[in-house]
Amino acid sequence: MPNEFLLKPNPEDPRLVERVRGIDQNGADVETAVVVERPLTLYLNAREIVTMMTIADYPEYLAIGYLLNQNMLGAGEKIVAVEHDPELDVVVVRTDRTTDFEDKLRKKTLTSGCAQGTAFGDLMEKFDSVSLAKDARLKTSWLYRLTRKINMAPSLYLEAGAIHGCVLCQEDRPLVYMEDVGRHNAVDKIAGYMFRHGLTAHDKIFYTTGRLTSEMVIKTVQMGIPILVSRSGFTAWGVDLARKAGLTLVGRAKGSRFVVLAGAERIEFDADARAVAEEDAKARRKGTRDED
Repeated sequence: MPNEFLLKPNPEDPRLVERVRGIDQNGADVETAVVVERPLTLYLNAREIVTMMTIADYPEYLAIGYLLNQNMLGAGEKIVAVEHDPELDVVVVRTDRTTDFEDKLRKKTLTSGCAQGTAFGDLMEKFDSVSLAKDARLKTSWLYRLTRKINMAPSLYLEAGAIHGCVLCQEDRPLVYMEDVGRHNAVDKIAGYMFRHGLTAHDKIFYTTGRLTSEMVIKTVQMGIPILVSRSGFTAWGVDLARKAGLTLVGRAKGSRFVVLAGAERIEFDADARAVAEEDAKARRKGTRDED
């Protein structure tokens, strides 16, 4: 497969996976890979914000993306330093001025995200003001190629499971592939990467392995990305919010199949789904693909 990713998972990283012995359904000894999760406490300047359970592979991107998606950092905020101490499991984001977020901390609420993700009461404060690119397009040929490339990429999911993945894409090219024990962490890592590297959002596609919940829709909209794709299903509130924001919402995207419940005007049908299904069937018989 061509090296298209700017950044992708490294399942060979010894910090991320451990080998654990056990027994299988027949009582036979087995050894299997398990994902390593650890706490990471985030500080903004001198204030403790939250402790997250994470694989901690990109703490800088996770910290910045979390603060951006919780509206604790503005798009034009100047970050002067990000300091990570792996021994203390702490990451500190420092800005050039004092940030006022005490009210946000008082409004903290639990979300549906895995690994006890947290959001804040005013998470949607920017939601209504975001204008997503109306001229963005998703060709079905891009979608089919993207799902295949993502499914075939080496990942912690294929190595050990128990992980969520998110991928920032442009046309049929996957750019940044992040994984974590909580899907919200994977989203935040991508938001942090985009901020740090100055990537535009209006021409991007966001892919997630997780379900299309209100939280996923809100974060995608806040990031300014006009198209959200998942191989999983939808929640009713997620669909309602996507329609309100003008977000294209594509779910159950596996093989040649997908369902669009919002923003269908951006879909360009330029590929024959039957031909894709036949190609997938041939590939599975040869054992060259892992569909899910």
